[in-house]
Amino acid sequence: MVESTRYEEAHRQVRRLSGLYQHAAVYVAINVFLLVINLMTSPQVWWCVWPALGWGAGLAAHAAAIYGRRYTREWEERKIRALLADEGR
Repeated sequence: MVESTRYEEAHRQVRRLSGLYQHAAVYVAINVFLLVINLMTSPQVWWCVWPALGWGAGLAAHAAAIYGRRYTREWEERKIRALLADEGR
């Protein structure tokens, strides 16, 4: 039972990471496309920076949600074990 729960959690984490990687790939592709359009139409004004910054913030939040959750769970587990160890003394 425990092994299947661990597998399911690992599977969910892999799906989250896959979503992040897809998000990053689309981010790069679209922003390169916007850069090319920017350079072809108005090279003196770098407007393509603004969508890249805005979307980059969203991508960073997506990454933080995935990686932050991992670190939070690990911290929680360590804290739970420490509290249980303190109660046993």
